[in-house]
Amino acid sequence: MMPSHTASVPSSLDQDYGLAALCQSVDGLWPGFRAQALPSIDSTNSELMRRARAGDTAPTLLVAQSQTAGKGRMGKSWQSDARTSLAFSLGLTLSPLEWSGLSLVVGMVLAERLHALRQAQSSPSPQRLGLKWPNDVWTLDAQGQGRKLAGILVETTTLPQPGQHAPNARHVVIGIGLNLAEPPPSLADGFATPAAHLQGLLGQEVAAAEVLRQIVPALLAALRDFAEYGFVPWQEGYAQWDLLARRNVTLSDGRSGLALGVDAQGELLLQTATGTEAITSGEVSVRPG
Repeated sequence: MMPSHTASVPSSLDQDYGLAALCQSVDGLWPGFRAQALPSIDSTNSELMRRARAGDTAPTLLVAQSQTAGKGRMGKSWQSDARTSLAFSLGLTLSPLEWSGLSLVVGMVLAERLHALRQAQSSPSPQRLGLKWPNDVWTLDAQGQGRKLAGILVETTTLPQPGQHAPNARHVVIGIGLNLAEPPPSLADGFATPAAHLQGLLGQEVAAAEVLRQIVPALLAALRDFAEYGFVPWQEGYAQWDLLARRNVTLSDGRSGLALGVDAQGELLLQTATGTEAITSGEVSVRPG
């Protein structure tokens, strides 16, 4: 039987990402939690989804030094390398009352923990850190120019033995890609706006292990609370990080209006010429406009 908390990685990767200490830090928070790092994979999300569909649904953190076919929302790619980015996924079984709002909760945890890192480093950066609905962490400069710092991709799949779980239970894989430093030209090509990166936000380099130490325990605790209470307790706090609030936005289907925050399900409230509409994350891509 596999120990409750394992870091099944080569010693060099274990040291690089601090997985042994990370597993110890979540002892008792999520039984059976394990962590693994790989030098290269097509996508950490794809790998954990493959494992879940093959019957391996143990709670797992999977980190990759390099992703060759990383996945973003709406089919977009997210390539990464160990020098400038951090790519990892969490695979867990959850049975929340409502699934809506999950990606927003993940984004709030990311924003809060990255803000804590900035405070710890006493960074003088004037950039505002926040969330671009539904699943991106952005920075805004003094001119209001937004740049993407991190992205979130949430995928779910049915459990191999559904009768042994709560009716609403599914296996969820939460993928996070975070820019640690300025990407090389080969990865930056094709983007109209340069991406934000953590080094620029903090004014100094930060180790991937420290970023994981800040994020993963807090994220596990938040997911446990989300499973019990849903998004409602998070709705008010989301306003603190909402970069779209009171801004004109354009949806991918051509509609436009004024963003008015989110409702109790995490849907974007859009004031249009015909009234206020609730927009779900599955049907739009929102761009400041």
